[in-house]
Parts: sequence; C-alpha cells; structure tokens
Amino acid sequence: MKTGNIRYITLIALLSISILSAQEGKVKKADEQFDSYAYIDARKIYLNVVEDGYESAQVFKKLGDTYYFNSEYTEAAKWYKKLVQNYPDEVEPEYYYRTAQSLKTIGEYSESEKMMEKYTALSGNSKVAANLQNTMVSLEDLTDIKAGKYRAINITEGLSSSDFGPTFHGNKIVFASSSKNTEGGKTHDWNGLPYLDLFEAEIGENGTLENPVALHGDINSPYHESSATFTKDGKTMYFTRNNYIDGKKKRDKKRLVSLKIYKAVKKDDNTWGDVEELPFNSNSYSVAHPALNNDETRLYFSSDMEGSLGRSDLWYVDIMANGQYGQPVNLGPKINTEERESFPFVSGNDNLYFSSDGHMGLGGLDVFVVSLNGNGQFKTVTNLKAPINSSQDDFGFIIDESSKTGYFSSNREGIEGSISDDIYAFNENCGVIIKGIVTDEKTGRPLEGSLVTLLDENNEVVSQKTVQSNGAYSFEGIADCGTQYAVRASNNEMDYQPKEKTLTTPVGMMATQVDLALTPPDCPVNDLGCRLDLQPIYFDFDKHNIRPDAEVELAKILQAMKEYPQLVIHIESHTDSRGDDSYNMQLSDRRAKSTLEWLVKKGVDRNRLTAKGYGESQLMNKCSNGVNCSEQDHQLNRRSMFLIKN
Repeated sequence: MKTGNIRYITLIALLSISILSAQEGKVKKADEQFDSYAYIDARKIYLNVVEDGYESAQVFKKLGDTYYFNSEYTEAAKWYKKLVQNYPDEVEPEYYYRTAQSLKTIGEYSESEKMMEKYTALSGNSKVAANLQNTMVSLEDLTDIKAGKYRAINITEGLSSSDFGPTFHGNKIVFASSSKNTEGGKTHDWNGLPYLDLFEAEIGENGTLENPVALHGDINSPYHESSATFTKDGKTMYFTRNNYIDGKKKRDKKRLVSLKIYKAVKKDDNTWGDVEELPFNSNSYSVAHPALNNDETRLYFSSDMEGSLGRSDLWYVDIMANGQYGQPVNLGPKINTEERESFPFVSGNDNLYFSSDGHMGLGGLDVFVVSLNGNGQFKTVTNLKAPINSSQDDFGFIIDESSKTGYFSSNREGIEGSISDDIYAFNENCGVIIKGIVTDEKTGRPLEGSLVTLLDENNEVVSQKTVQSNGAYSFEGIADCGTQYAVRASNNEMDYQPKEKTLTTPVGMMATQVDLALTPPDCPVNDLGCRLDLQPIYFDFDKHNIRPDAEVELAKILQAMKEYPQLVIHIESHTDSRGDDSYNMQLSDRRAKSTLEWLVKKGVDRNRLTAKGYGESQLMNKCSNGVNCSEQDHQLNRRSMFLIKN
C-alpha cells in the first residue's frame, strides 16, 4: 500500500484510484595490414613503444582503438582509461563515449556513467548519454523488457513527481501531472506536492511527450483532475475530478472528497468549458477513469458504487441519441473481483484493457485485456505480462493497434511509500528499420563491399551486412524499439578508416537513416610515418637535436625496426625557408644524421638506415623566401620523414 491509502478508491483523497506511485588499430588481425607491407602491425609497435617508457595521447587513443574496434573491451578500457587520466585536455568527445561503452561492457557501471556524462557535456547528445545511463541503473527492468512481447521506455522520468493516465487526443497525448506549472497552483497538505492537472503534449521521437502545456479553459481546478477520454471529433471530453464544481468542494459522510466524472466541450477559441458532472455521480461513492467505446455509444468507468463486487469495479453506461445516459451496468464477475479493477480503455479492435490487483498478476496492479464481443459475454482475461507489468502498480494502458504502439503508467522504479508514477511508451513487435548509404568521404561514391555492423548497447554484434554496388545497407526486423545501438562501417580491402555512429531507435514501425562516409587512405605505399600514424618529427629553429616529443615518435620507428628485421628505411629531413639556401641544406643534413644516430644508439644496424637533407627545397606550404609567415607555419617545414626502401 502506498502513502495514505491513495490507491484505494474508498479512501481517496487524491485523484487516482490506482496511481501516483513509478580502425586505426586492429579491426581484424588479417585486415589490419598495410597493402604490400602486410608485416607491419601497428598494435605491436604501439605496445612496444609503451613498454619502452614512451607515451602520448595519440598512442593511447590508437591502442584503445585497436582493441575497441575488435570488440576486445577489457583491453580497450585499459588504454582509454590511461588516455582520460593522463591527457584529459586531448580527449575528443568520441573517446569519452568509447571509454564509457568499454567500461560498461566489463561491468564498471559507475565509471562508465562518469564518462558518459563527460561525453554528454561535450557533444550535447545528452541525449545519447542519458540513454545509456538508464539501462545501467535498471538492469532488472531491462531484462524484463527483452524477455517480453513488448518494448517499453520511460518518457516522463523527471518531468514531475507524478505523471500518469495518458489518453489519445488526435495526434497528441493528454495526461495527468503534478507539475508545478499548473493552473490550480495549490499544493496538497497530505504530501506537499502540487495538485494534479491535465496536460496536453505533442508526440515526439521515440514516443516522447514534447512541449506539455496545461489544458486551457475551465478543466483544471485548484484540486485534482485526471483520466480523460475524447470523442473522435475532439470536441467533447470526459474527465475525472475531485468532487469540486462551481468553486465548491464536497465531502462524503466520512469527510472524504470523492471522485466524479465530468463532461466538457471545446469552444470556438479552442478552450474547454461548459463543464457539467454526469448524472450517475454521487457524493457517497467515487466514479472515475472514463473510456469511450469505438462508436461512442458507451462510456466505461471505474466505481465503488452500490452493487460493486470489490473495492472498485468496472461499469458502463449507454449514451443515448438525445445525450442522456442509461443506468450503470456492472461488467460482472468475469472482469470484476473482490479487489480493485480500474482504468478501462477500449481499443480500435474492441479489446478492453484494464488494471486489476484481483486477477493473477506479478504484483500490485497489472494490466489485463479481454475481447468485447457485443453480447455481454467476455472471453478469457489475459495478463499482458512483463515488461508492461511489474511487481509494482501498472495501469492506464492505451494502444493504437494499427501502429502497435501505446503508453501505460507505472511506479516500478519508485521507492515504497513514495509517489513516483511515470508514463512509458511501448511498441508491440517492433518494426524499426535501420538503413543507410556507405560512401567515400571525399568523392561521395558508394563503397561496394564495405562491411556494416550493428552493435547493441553492450557492444555485442547483432548483425552484419555487406554493402552492395549502390552503397546501401539495411537491417530489418532485427533492432528493438527505443533502444541504443551503434552502426559501424569499415572497408579493409581499400584500407578506409572505420566510422561509427550511435542512435536510439524510434518506437513503432519506422525507419531510421544512418549514412556513413568513410575516410579514404591517403598514405603513399612507402611512407612508414603515415602507416604508423606518426606525429611530425619537428625541430627547433636553427637546431638539429632531437626534441622529447620527437623521441616518442622515433620510438615507434625503433619498434618497427626491431619487429621487422627486413625493414630498411630512408630518412629525409627539411628546413624552413629562413636563412641561406646553402646553410639550410647543411642544417637539414645534420637533422637527418641526428635522427639516424638516435636510432643507431638504440640498437638499429646502421646498414638498415640512410639519411639525407633537402634543405628548403620541399616546403609544405607557401612560406618560401620573402613570404611573411607565422612561427607555426615555419614549424611545419622543419621536419623529418621516413620512407620504406625496396
């Protein structure tokens, strides 16, 4: 039972009967080789560089990537953690994301959340990050979701202390909320929370409720409103309210404020007015949670009126052609029990959905369905099971059976004794499609033969597709709705860099476009520096000594020479344009030789090395003699390069 018995209709003091509670690196070893120089394995080089005591942000990124893109997340996490700990100022957003994913995969959820928060702050994809956090803190719910017929996501978490009772209103959703931005404005003495009002929201991506605003007009009072239903033309609504009208609140003999169903019409200015209570209401019992059938000739509701079999039953009244109402009819023992039945909803296929804690369920209120056959006889009442139902209260279920999507309310993530209802969006038999085009980033041409991999939120491979001649790929009937995935494309035959994008799939029968443009290889076949992704080996002005930052890069060359005894390289060194041409030629020659000698002192056979200076004859930019350039521009020309000799 929740605080103050607020889920019991006979002791109601709030509005609800049953509510208000919750790549670079190694993609594959065989593919991670370089054209005719297939013996050069970058991962081995980087590992040996680190073992020799040399490190940089770039080394840790590349090492992490070689494991991450090969799904070796334990090792990936090791190097990414070193990256973010030692070089926090050089970490791009995508590396926080990869770190978070790797940590999550190995069970380090707390640290993963921290990384995702940094990713969110830097990328603005609070969104991609919030998403990842929910699945980490609700693992049991996630397991239930995957085991059941449906897929469901919380869409009002954090909106207010209580959000529930959704209903369709055209292409929008109307729901009850205790948000402080209400027209009533008062707070309830019982719990200090704002009274409930009815809000209307647009349906956003993944079924989210966007831009909620309180209904305009005479609907929201200083007390509670909830549980509405609308005619198809959108001009008439029935809704639940505390026993309050014309500025007065009425109590029953026990001094409790009961619930009543009211009717309102939409005026020419699109506000709601002409509020009147229905004739079968009473000050002695509660009537709540109206629901219309498909031809709008019958109004279903919940009540504890005389004749009820339990604490609250489902009833209906016929709506006459003249606008009058028939006598209330109890749906009988097939539906009603000695406990609570509430929140009826009639679908387009004439299925009656309702909540009950009297039928066999998982705990608290569960959602059930039964077919209406028109003759007063009901077929089997069926429990919708997890993840619609949980060990807590689940209620307010609505569904559009044509799109197989809908909403329900639950307090499953709340704390016992608290008020924490939320609205969940769900889909049945998710029909989401993930598709896209894989192209060359520079030319835009389709990349036939590329491999596209779909990975789940745990970085496990879900499916793989090989791109056809038009560059297109498609994953159909594989992905779950409202779930985070990553789509990764690679083309190892042509040595393209892998590309990965994350997404959260929509809810329903929808397609999501994820195009991937791969960066083409730009390394000359004999450029060892490019193949090992060396940072430039720069020299200070008029100097030929090896700088500390250059030693990190030379360590990579050293490891390559050790790993592959047949490797012979030629060192080319250059100067900027300042100074005499002849002097610059001599200076570049000294730079080439100092580079060679560094490697020789580390144990490389001199016969495997040649070196030559080229002065200022091969400038990288426009900074030739007489051109005014910055020191940074001149620095680009003071460099050494490494070429593989045949």
